[in-house]
Amino acid sequence: MELRTQRLTIRPWNADDDAEVARGFDIYRRMEVARWLGGEPKPWPDLTEAKRRLGRWSQYEVEHPGYGLWAVVPDDASLPAGTVLLMPLHGADEQPTGHVEIGWHFHPDSWGHGYATEASQRLLDHAWTLGLDQIEAIALADNAPSLAVMRRLGMRYEGPTDQWYGATFEWYRIDRPDR
Repeated sequence: MELRTQRLTIRPWNADDDAEVARGFDIYRRMEVARWLGGEPKPWPDLTEAKRRLGRWSQYEVEHPGYGLWAVVPDDASLPAGTVLLMPLHGADEQPTGHVEIGWHFHPDSWGHGYATEASQRLLDHAWTLGLDQIEAIALADNAPSLAVMRRLGMRYEGPTDQWYGATFEWYRIDRPDR
C-alpha cells in the first residue's frame, strides 16, 4: 500500500535497505520514543532487531491487507520521519477486541512538523474505505503532543482505559463521518 498527502508518502518500511533499517533503529532505540509505547518501555536493542521488526511489519500488511505499520516519508527527505499504524487492538489474552487503533511514532528530529496529524488524517480516510465504522487512539496521560493530534483529528475523549498494552491510557475514538 502507498498513500499520499500534500507533503508525505505513506508506504511499507523496507527491511532490505540498510539506511532505512538504520533509521528505523534510530527511531525506536530512543527512550524518548519508546517511553510512549506501552506500559513498559522497550527500546530496540540493535540493528538486527530493527531489521527483524521492520520485515515483520512489511509481512503483516501482506497477510492483513489494509492494516499495518507504515513508514512516513516527507517529500523533501529520502528516509522515513516515522511510522503510522492501523491495527486491530488485542486484549491481555492476545485475542482481538473488535477495536482498531490508529497510531504514530516519529523520530524526535521530526516532531513539531505536523507529520503525525497529516499522515494520520490520510490513514483515517483509508480506514473509512475499508468499511470501518470507528477508529480508536490511545496515549499515556502525559503525552500531550499525541493527545493534541487526537483532538486535531476530531477524535472524542472516551476516558481512561487499561484494556490494552498493560498500562492506563487516555482513550479517544472517531466515527466514520457518514455514520
